[in-house]
Formats: sequence, structure tokens, C-alpha cells
Amino acid sequence: MQLNHVFTMEFLKKCVLIRKACTTVYFWRNQAIQKPSIRRISTTSSRNTVMPAWVIDKYGKNEVLRFTRDMMLPIIHYPNEVIIKVHAASVNPIDVNMRSGYGATALNMKRDPLHIKTRGDEFPLTLGRDVSGVVMECGLDVRYFKPGDEVWAAVPPWKQGTLSEFVVVSGNEISHKPRSLTHTQAASLPYVALTAWSAINKVGGLNDKNCAGKRVLILGASGGVGTFAIQVMKAWDAHVTAVCSQDASELVKKLGADDVIDYKLGNVEEQLKSLKPFDFILDNVGGATETWALDLLKKWSGATYVTLVTPFLLNMDRLGIADGMLQTGVTVGSKTLKHFWQGVHYRWAFFMPSGAYLDDIAQLVDEGKIQPVIETTFPFSKVPEAFLKVEGGHARGKTVINVI
Repeated sequence: MQLNHVFTMEFLKKCVLIRKACTTVYFWRNQAIQKPSIRRISTTSSRNTVMPAWVIDKYGKNEVLRFTRDMMLPIIHYPNEVIIKVHAASVNPIDVNMRSGYGATALNMKRDPLHIKTRGDEFPLTLGRDVSGVVMECGLDVRYFKPGDEVWAAVPPWKQGTLSEFVVVSGNEISHKPRSLTHTQAASLPYVALTAWSAINKVGGLNDKNCAGKRVLILGASGGVGTFAIQVMKAWDAHVTAVCSQDASELVKKLGADDVIDYKLGNVEEQLKSLKPFDFILDNVGGATETWALDLLKKWSGATYVTLVTPFLLNMDRLGIADGMLQTGVTVGSKTLKHFWQGVHYRWAFFMPSGAYLDDIAQLVDEGKIQPVIETTFPFSKVPEAFLKVEGGHARGKTVINVI
């Protein structure tokens, strides 16, 4: 009996200790979850789950653009993502083309590679690729950014865009905004800068160590990509020849172009043939230029022609994914081989999202070697007018949207 009594007393003591421990743990967890949440991103009410945005519900002309105050707030799905409060965005030709359905086949495959969703599930779709703004929330794996940081980025075209109050991007797609730029200025650069960087550096192989003295030709030099390309080539001490219309010649000269060719003044091919051969050609125009531009390169010297106007997305829209990719492979392969045997390199380049490249670009900006070239600025309420401006062509820099 006495032994049983001892066991009973010990058992009761353990129960009391366990209960106290449970109570302590429960109290600690209650205290732990009381800390303020980082996600306080609404500009109106803490209970808001929607935001203003410009969206499309189908592909078509400019009238498909629709303003809504009821777009769902983006949320973090992956631990490497961040939410940005958009201060400024911009409109690029890719946005106008996407509004009309260009690239929908390939982009939908990227959004839904297993074909789980139904057709049209990408809507409502927010356009806009560039963003400059402030970090509001970070995923658990984000190490280099924190709420309150001013950042810039170019959002890949298969993701929801930046013509909205908030946008989600991957941590490896963003960079700290150049300190010397406002949000409006910063929003003019990421997409065109990364597109040009892809063509010049990653595909063309040019950099600050091997570019000095090289002769570079830029076709379509007065648009967003062209104006950036002129500046980065001059920062790397290349000799730049720019092709544009006469009314843009003053702009490209100011950016550093050594020679300017007016395509309205006569036959561009003949004007360029009167100059020395080139080491590198960046083609923002495409079409018929490809038939003669490669003849302007130095033969058997490693000279390279890079075009940003490719049939890749168009082939997939027209032929479907499998046949489109096959046709694309045959086209680029045959052209590359043909020109290789003629002593020059033929390449395609595409936009590449990259926070690391934006870090390099931000350094050039803060050193004063790159400046934003903005043609027009629109308020957030005038997004359709901005699309019409870009759709009209003949750009002299970028079209920027002030969201705030």
C-alpha cells in the first residue's frame, strides 16, 4: 500500500509538471504569434484583399484594356518571392503585342506546363513588365532584400504584370534601384536594358574588357533597347554607328553615337557599305534588314550579328507548340550554319530576367554612364493612351506610367 502510495504521488507530480510545461509552451506560442505581421500592404484598409489594376479579359485591340479596383492582391507562393508596391511602370512593345495575343501559346505553356488549367485561365491578365517600387513582404528564403527597400525589376511575360498597385516577383529577378534615379526614371530601364544586355553581353560576348575599339552597328537605335545599347557600348569604348530617322539623330548623338545614318535619306544598305566593316551588329528592326546586314560584318574575324526580331513565338502561335518549336529550330539552325560558312556568326537573342545583371546595370547608372531616356510619362488613369502611343511606333525613348 505504501509503495502504491509512493507511485501514486510520483505520478501526480509528473502530471502537474507536464501540465505546467504544456501551459508554459502554450503561453510561449501565444506570445510568439503576437508579433506584428509584415504583411500590411493595403493602402486603404487592413482588411483589403483587392487592389486597382489594368487588366485584359481577352486578347484584342486597345478597347480590351479594363480598369478594375477588384483585382486580387498577389500573395507569396514560393519562399524566394517578394511583393513590391509599384511606384512606376512602363509600356513596352511586348505589352502591346501581348494585348493582341502574340505569344499566347508559348506563354500559356510556361504558365501551365502540365495543361491542368482550362483555355483562357490566364485572364484577367495584367500587362506591364517594368517596375520600380518598394518591397512590402519577403518570402522565407529571401536574404538580400527586406521590407522598405527600393528596388527595380523586369517581370517575365508569363507572370502577372506591373500595371497594378502590387506585384509579386522572384528574389533573383529584382535588384536595388539605382540611388541616382527616381522611381519614374528607374521604371524606364529594366526590360529594355536586360534585353540589350542579353544580346550584347550574353549572346554577343561583348563586355568592358573586350569592347574597346570595336565597330558596332545598331539598327533601330532610337527606341528603348537602342538608346540603352548605344550608351553601354560607349561606356565600354566601342565605336557606335546608329541607324534612325533624322528627327532622332540629335538624341542618339547626345547619347554618344559616333556616326548616325538616316534611313529616310536613301538606301540604308548603300550608306552603310560606304563605311568600314563592323565587328558587331544589333538588329532591333528585323524583316528585310537581315538579308543584307550580315554582309556588313568583317569576315572570318569572329564578327557577330544578333537580332531581337525572331519568329519563335509567332511560329508557336501559328503552328502549335511541337511544330512551332521544330520550325524554329530548323530556321535558326539553317541560318546559323549558312552564315558560319560565310565567315560570320548569326544569333538570336531574347529578354532574360536577372537581378544580377540589373546590379551591373545599376552600377553603370550610378557612375553616370547610363541615363534613362523617357519620351512620355502618363498617369495610371491614362494607361490606354500609353498603349496607343507605343503602338504608333517611332519611339524616341520609353513610355512610363506613374502608378503613385
